[in-house]
Amino acid sequence: MEVIQKAQPGIQDVHISQPLTNLSIAYIQSQSEFIADKIFPVIPVSKQMDKYFVYDKGVWFRDEAQLRGSAQESAGSGYTLSNDNYSCSVYAFHKDVDDQTRANCDEIINLDSDANEFVMQRLMIKRERDFVSNFFTTSIWTDKTGGSDFTQWSSFAASDPIKDIADYKRYIKTRTGFNPNTLLIGGEVWDVLKRHPDIKECYKYNRETATLTTDMVARALDIDRIIIGDAVYNSGVEGAADSFAQIYGKHALLCYVNPRPSRMMPSAGYTFAWTGYGARNAYGVTTGKIRNDLTKVDRIEGEMAYDMKVTGSDLGIFMSGAVA
Repeated sequence: MEVIQKAQPGIQDVHISQPLTNLSIAYIQSQSEFIADKIFPVIPVSKQMDKYFVYDKGVWFRDEAQLRGSAQESAGSGYTLSNDNYSCSVYAFHKDVDDQTRANCDEIINLDSDANEFVMQRLMIKRERDFVSNFFTTSIWTDKTGGSDFTQWSSFAASDPIKDIADYKRYIKTRTGFNPNTLLIGGEVWDVLKRHPDIKECYKYNRETATLTTDMVARALDIDRIIIGDAVYNSGVEGAADSFAQIYGKHALLCYVNPRPSRMMPSAGYTFAWTGYGARNAYGVTTGKIRNDLTKVDRIEGEMAYDMKVTGSDLGIFMSGAVA
């Protein structure tokens, strides 16, 4: 009699692990260097792809109210809208834990938790680099180049980052009606800004100026918040020499981010997270365990499902080469 072997792993062997998913959420929230979910609002969506409304910012700022005469109707108007599409891609990565290693490890080692962190690190690096490709580069926003459009901030004697940010804030406000409230900078830019004489001058009578915080520098620049992108990644393939690099480089992005996400209000960008696929959380993340009895292996697998969209390119200025 022919023996028909069951495919391994079968669909019945795939188990979404809520404890591991919860560990993934904690890992995302604790990794301060990964900031892709901290800049633009994350919008949970139930469908992998769909349309979203795009409102015309200009209609919100017209002077159309008129004097109302006795027994007359009021003046009225409306707003126009168009739509665009989002499509959430699914990214996955796994780490196998074999039974022999599990049986031989010390009790203090939690192999599933370690494998989960290993998987999440890979997924977060992927998402971070996608964020840079979609938002933190040239030809997306209004581009300004250090050394030609403004003096690089690392030239302490000649540069004026406070004036530069004020000028660029005014540029966006005049053209959109919205005042930029967020400055995203690479770690190397932060190293310069916190030591810049013009910024330290703002706190010369403050005893705590030895180490300026992001809140202190933000106040000096008259911006609501500063976010530092300081993650690194290794571009060297497995088996080759390591090649580490800063993901965010020496650049800066000044933009308006809607503090209260709404379909009716503009924002420079949004991230759509697909929550309707499996037991996913608000980040579009899930973690599962797959058993393969043929190889005696537990596979810890993580997935992220998202799409990053620029929804207001005129609401941002990208400063490449902000420091040398």
